[in-house]
Amino acid sequence: MNFLIENWYVIVAVVILVVFIGGLVYSFFKLPTSTQLSKVKEWLLLAVTQAETELGQGTGQLKLRFVYDLFITRFKWISRMISFETFSLLVDEALEEMRKMLETNKAVKQLVKKDI
Repeated sequence: MNFLIENWYVIVAVVILVVFIGGLVYSFFKLPTSTQLSKVKEWLLLAVTQAETELGQGTGQLKLRFVYDLFITRFKWISRMISFETFSLLVDEALEEMRKMLETNKAVKQLVKKDI
């Protein structure tokens, strides 16, 4: 009983944190599936751009693994629901979008290819 009395503020802080995180997860899953998927695709575009910046061209499988590791870290609960093949298809879509951005946006191209 003394433990509860002495550490009530820690217990309250943990409960508030759990409720906040639960609310975020709930609000994400409450969104329509298409909205959830678009948010994941937006994040994947950022992740493949980061992988391209850090690893360069010609490292396709290594970049895929890099992005997958980031994905597992960021979206642990979603990564358990989709297969690696589905994830790979989503990454391919993000790569196509990144390539279009590289062709049309000089700032993105300079960000990805630092030696230009």
